[in-house]
Amino acid sequence: MTSLAKAPADPGGAGKLRGKAALHQWLLEGMPESSGKRQGPHGRPAEHQKPHSWWRVMCLTGLDYFSTLGYQPAIAALAAGVLAPIATIVLVLVTLFGALPVYKRVARESPRGAGSIAMLERLLPRWWGKLFVLALLGFAATDFMITITLSSADATAHVIENPFAPDFLHGQNVIITLVLITALAAVFMRGFKEAISIAVVLVALFLVLNLVVISVALVNVVNSPLLTADWWGALTTSHGNPIMIVAIALLVFPRLALGLSGFETGVAVMPQIKGHPTDTDTNPEGRIKGAHRLLTTAAVIMSTFLITSSLATTILIPAAEFQPGGAANGRALAFLAHKLLGEGFGTVYDISTIAILWFAGASAMAGLLNLVPRYLPRFGMAPEWAAAVRPLVLVFTAVAILITVIFKADVDAQGGAYATGVLVLITSAAIAVTLSARRKGERVKTVGFGAVSVAFMYTTVANSIERPDGLKIALLFILGIVLVSLLSRIRRSFELRATYIRLDEAAMNFVAAVDEGGLRIISHDPKTRSSSAYRRKLAHAAHVNDIGNPKEVLFMEVIVDDSSDFETALEVRGITRHGYKILQVHASNVPNTIAAVLLHIRDVTGLIPHIYFRWTEGNPISNLLKYLFIGEGEIAPVTREVLREAEPDLVARPWVHVG
Repeated sequence: MTSLAKAPADPGGAGKLRGKAALHQWLLEGMPESSGKRQGPHGRPAEHQKPHSWWRVMCLTGLDYFSTLGYQPAIAALAAGVLAPIATIVLVLVTLFGALPVYKRVARESPRGAGSIAMLERLLPRWWGKLFVLALLGFAATDFMITITLSSADATAHVIENPFAPDFLHGQNVIITLVLITALAAVFMRGFKEAISIAVVLVALFLVLNLVVISVALVNVVNSPLLTADWWGALTTSHGNPIMIVAIALLVFPRLALGLSGFETGVAVMPQIKGHPTDTDTNPEGRIKGAHRLLTTAAVIMSTFLITSSLATTILIPAAEFQPGGAANGRALAFLAHKLLGEGFGTVYDISTIAILWFAGASAMAGLLNLVPRYLPRFGMAPEWAAAVRPLVLVFTAVAILITVIFKADVDAQGGAYATGVLVLITSAAIAVTLSARRKGERVKTVGFGAVSVAFMYTTVANSIERPDGLKIALLFILGIVLVSLLSRIRRSFELRATYIRLDEAAMNFVAAVDEGGLRIISHDPKTRSSSAYRRKLAHAAHVNDIGNPKEVLFMEVIVDDSSDFETALEVRGITRHGYKILQVHASNVPNTIAAVLLHIRDVTGLIPHIYFRWTEGNPISNLLKYLFIGEGEIAPVTREVLREAEPDLVARPWVHVG
């Protein structure tokens, strides 16, 4: 195996870098050299990092999931009014009997943290699969980016609404939110090694404080029968028919979809979960069981808190307080903490809520740092630096700042976009497991997952119709990702794309047979395999070039399998056909593959190979488009350009002959 990356640095020239060079090295620190190892807290753990118990990893994903208690009860009350507890029960049923089974199946079929996006990528090959993944990444970016901005904005609301907050903070929502986002970026720029330990402390403290607040609130509900009677009376008077109550609860359910966040992150963190000692890479059964425990425990805990908090806040807090500008808007449980347990405890609760909401952005940022390097660089649809953590953090932070300024740090205004991202990801997961069950002939599961898919599709469409701003933002993300991806693909089109190259024994014997001079190789189209085709090609090369002994000439054939792939592993086979020696390789494109194999042969043999082409007929623009999207087109000049960029030394560069 020969590396085709940059030449190793000169040990004698090593020294302390300064200025731009030091900054460049710091920014790209930890960038992997191949697509198999990606950075990020949710990516594959490094060799020296140990996996963690499932409950500790649950706290990491719970930063996003559990933190929604900071604003979910208020959103439910604002969306459903007196129906909020009923609508929340619908949400819990969908969580436990819809989302949970779906993601337990995703965890089993995608145990390396790739999630449902990877499952769907396998179902849609070639360019359609790549474009579909880019669209899903757009919705995932919407989900995670809005998580960062919405959580920071809600943390700001808790800061400002605290009675001990200085007066000068009032009206400074945007500035405070930007400070929190910048602080979050600073954490990631420094490193994120202790994330799980911090997450365990924050989640444990937050859940204990919520348990205290909700317990005290429920005691007040029991001791205040008039308030309970008023709520029940308002519910039955406005919606006397039980069927209508359920129907209306279903209609408002899409507004409560924020309570479903966290499942996609839950499967993304799977590589961090400690498995069983008998686990293998192909069958990590212990890790899968740990992920199932993580998903189930988180869903049960959250469902319990959602129902009890919605019931307590709806009964105890006047409806006017949930409206924009009200004291409970976006912070219902904090309102009860101050009212029922005093300003001191309320302030402690506020601090805990602010901390977990702010750090929930860290969970979302980690999700982005897992998804983008996993797909875009491998597709050739992002610059190489997109595999490093720090440059991506700067990009995501800039986007988060822009979103915060546009939405003016308004929690309610960002709810639609957040719900859209969450629902599309869950819907795609439900469709993926439905197709998986159908492919495996599991009829009962196919029907069950199909019903869940239909329910989530309805919820997604209803949410998009009612709050189209979320869909518009997601489409902007998709448009941006697709545009940047295609431009990056074009910009990187002349790079070497081989992750590694290996010649089999026959191929090695072919190239080793020439012990001096240059290796003569003729590029040949594998679609024409007749004896006369090889004979004409050899005769033409001998007529217009000095190829030496024709018996020592090799042919090279590149068979294009999937032109949408960017990086490929090249297995070069030596075969004999009609008496001619042929180097045959399967790849995603022709010119880059030929260039990579030529450089590899040079490194293996120490001889400079010569490659012979014939000019391609046709319009040069159409040939260029064929190269970009089909992997063929004008082969000779592109091969020469790839070699020129890969090997700046003219003397060491393989020769390209065209006639």
